[in-house]
This record gives sequence, structure tokens and C-alpha cells, in this order.
Amino acid sequence: MNTVKTVRELRAAVSQARKEGKQIAFVPTMGNLHAGHAALVEKAAQRADFVVASIFVNPLQFGPSEDLDKYPRTLAADQDKLLAAGCNLLFHPDVAEMYPHGMDGQTRVSVPGISEGLCGASRPGHFEGVATVVSKLFNMVQPDLAIFGQKDFQQLAVIRTLVRDLNMPIQIIGEPTVRAEDGLALSSRNGYLNTEQRAIAPLLYRQLQAMAAAIQAGERDYPKLVEAAQQQQREAGFKPDYLEIREANSLRPASQVDSQLVILVAAVIGSTRLIDNLAFDLAS
Repeated sequence: MNTVKTVRELRAAVSQARKEGKQIAFVPTMGNLHAGHAALVEKAAQRADFVVASIFVNPLQFGPSEDLDKYPRTLAADQDKLLAAGCNLLFHPDVAEMYPHGMDGQTRVSVPGISEGLCGASRPGHFEGVATVVSKLFNMVQPDLAIFGQKDFQQLAVIRTLVRDLNMPIQIIGEPTVRAEDGLALSSRNGYLNTEQRAIAPLLYRQLQAMAAAIQAGERDYPKLVEAAQQQQREAGFKPDYLEIREANSLRPASQVDSQLVILVAAVIGSTRLIDNLAFDLAS
């Protein structure tokens, strides 16, 4: 696996792979990789001939009170994980390479509608930062397909919409959330949890499972389900951010007649904000 730091080197390597008739898959990350990231790279290696991954901690998607400076940088360990998972090329640019003219005057990409509410409400500007950097990376790599995890459900929806609306010839593939044995969704931010918080954290996924089971059993009082679950979160030591039942494709609030649903949750424990989701189909 080669590691390159400039767009010029990246494009040269990808161009050579294309000349050899290889299909290109891309997995963008912010590093500090775990088994969930490795699963995305493994899927990419199954679906394409040449796998490009990126590691870039994108300042544009962090708010002023968020953890940009303390976000873990673990390049050597990440390179080992990527190599083992089947990555062929790692793009590891610095901020100056990604934003050579600075960020204040940087062209921004906004995806209205699907970006609003949920994490979009809790983290103003976040999805504009995500859409902008992903657009830049897609233009730099020009992959045939790109792999994203479903843990960031709204982010995946934003990227699907972005690619559709801007007519990008890229297939977007969502991969199921990878979980610890106790159900906690794997996340780089789990490393911020202390022992007590880590023991409490799987409550969120258990709640999603219980809510989905209740809906599948016929419960349609969604506000009642949400209020009971958030009260349980508070009692366990969480500060609830949001817990919502949405139509899975559009992410609009779910109605009584919708069958494809997703329950999305965000809550803070200690100083760590955790997110998770569970999608299911009432018709199946």
C-alpha cells in the first residue's frame, strides 16, 4: 500500500490503475480507524480492483465547541489496518493541500432538506462541511464507487442526495453498522468514554431495538415511545440530544402509514456525544 499526500500524486496513482483497466473504490475516513472502517475497506476490495482510502480530519465539519484539536491522529496504526483490509492507496493530505486558498473563501456545498434537523440541527454547518470535503475528495479520486457506514445514517443520506443532484457518476454503497459484542456501535469517539460510561453506552441500541419491536407489534404512539426512552436515558446519566422516528428514505417525520422506518438517536454521556440508528420495514 502506498501513501501519498498531494492531489498530484493521488491522481497519478489512480490514473495508472485506470490505464490497467481497474475499477476504483473509495473509502473516505478521518482516521483513528476501528473494525467498522476495516469492514468498509474489505467491502471495497470485494467490489473493486483498486481501493483508495483517505485520512483527513476536516476542519470544515467541526463546530467551534467541538473536538477538532483533540481528535485522535493515529496514522501508523491506521496504515496497518488499511493494509490488512486490502487498501491499495492511502491519501493523507494536510489542511493546506485540501484548502490551499484557506477555508474562509472556500466554495461550499450545501444539501438542503435532508441536512436539516437531527445532527444538522445539533451541529450547525456540519453537513455543509461534510458535503464540501466529500465533493472535493470525489473530484480528486473520481472513483467508480464509494463505501460509507450506515451508523452515520443522515450523513449517508446527504451524500446520496449530493451525488444524485450533482450528477456524479459514483455508486454509493452503505454498509451495516459494526457493533461491539454488547451492541454499542463502533465509533472513534468511543475512546473518550471512561469505564463507567462505556458500560452505560449500549443502552442506546437496546432502546432502539425495544422501540422497533414495539412498533412492529402495533404501537403507533411515537411521542410516547420517545418520551419514555429519553426519560430512561436521563436516569442512566445521558443528556438526550434527539430521538426521532423518521421515514427511512426521505428522513421526514414518520407518519402512521409509513412502512420503511428508521429510529435515530443522539445523546451525550460525560463529554462524549454518541449517535446510533436502527432501520426496519414494517411490511416485511
